[in-house]
Amino acid sequence: MDNLRKGFPVLEQYTYLNTAASGLLPEKVWEFRQEHDLDFLIKASLLKDKQGELLTEVRESVGRLFGCAPNRVALVPNFSYGFNSLLESIEKPKKALLLENDYPSITWPVKSRNFELIWARQDEDLEDNILRKIEKEQPDFFVFSIVQYISGVKLSLDFLKGLKEKYPELILIADGTQYMGTEVFDFEASGIDVVLSSCYKWLNAGYGNGFMLFSENVQGKLAPKHLGFNSLQGKYKAHEENFIGKFEPGHQDTLNHGSLKVAIDLIEKIGLSRIEEEISALKNCARERFLAAGLLEEWTGKRENFSPIFNIKGDDKLYAKLTGEGIITSQRGNGIRISTHYFNTKKDLDHLFSVLNI
Repeated sequence: MDNLRKGFPVLEQYTYLNTAASGLLPEKVWEFRQEHDLDFLIKASLLKDKQGELLTEVRESVGRLFGCAPNRVALVPNFSYGFNSLLESIEKPKKALLLENDYPSITWPVKSRNFELIWARQDEDLEDNILRKIEKEQPDFFVFSIVQYISGVKLSLDFLKGLKEKYPELILIADGTQYMGTEVFDFEASGIDVVLSSCYKWLNAGYGNGFMLFSENVQGKLAPKHLGFNSLQGKYKAHEENFIGKFEPGHQDTLNHGSLKVAIDLIEKIGLSRIEEEISALKNCARERFLAAGLLEEWTGKRENFSPIFNIKGDDKLYAKLTGEGIITSQRGNGIRISTHYFNTKKDLDHLFSVLNI
């Protein structure tokens, strides 16, 4: 386990349990960024002449890691940019299903457009609530976070796949920002039509990079409107009607997208399956202790599907105490959000448990 902590200097100073807010920058990514900007300083356009090759490598790395053909991977600066572009590609009027209390960067952009809105309640009957709304209202698309940013509640991937099988015309659009990088994920087999993600959290790629994954059957149902010179540049974007190019209209940042490539290289070196195992051991340990201490809302704590994000009961005083002990967390909702990644250890959790007196 200790060798997984190498390359993250912040872990020498803090008990970092805050990946759900911001992932760590690995030394390998930092080194790439230093070398990239030095090359840009010295070479200027000579470096940018090769940007197509780098961006192709990034696109192929994303596709390889998450099981999506590279010609259906779009590179965007972040989730919100890609999501707003996606919403503009959906002809209106349409009926949208959303989850109550989902991430504002999902709900606000949908509410700001001319869609008819339907809401599913988040409680112990979450999946049944979704099914009932779909059966009754017949929405055109369902937008959701795979993992909820406050509670850490995770939607079952089997449920989502079954949903697509039962309602093949329903477009499933997922925010994977709090999910991608926590476990093995096969997009092609998921039944989800579009996954969008920023990469500064669980992928540890720094800020300014994100991606969109598209299923084959969704392309004819979307009409992206953005277009620019870069829409036609590079491999997989060969002609004017190219689909992913319309989500990449302008110059792309090789520094930030290149950082994603290096971050994925690191993940592949460790192995996403091993990362999943490390996260699973930590989240199981944390949930057991939090539940025993009565620190979790019962329905979220006892779900079969759960993420490494927990919102424990706590106020400003407890948050200040944790911070004073060098334990980095976030205040979200009515509690304190704890999140564990593969570079965390049982020692980190023991420090947290000690301060919490549980």
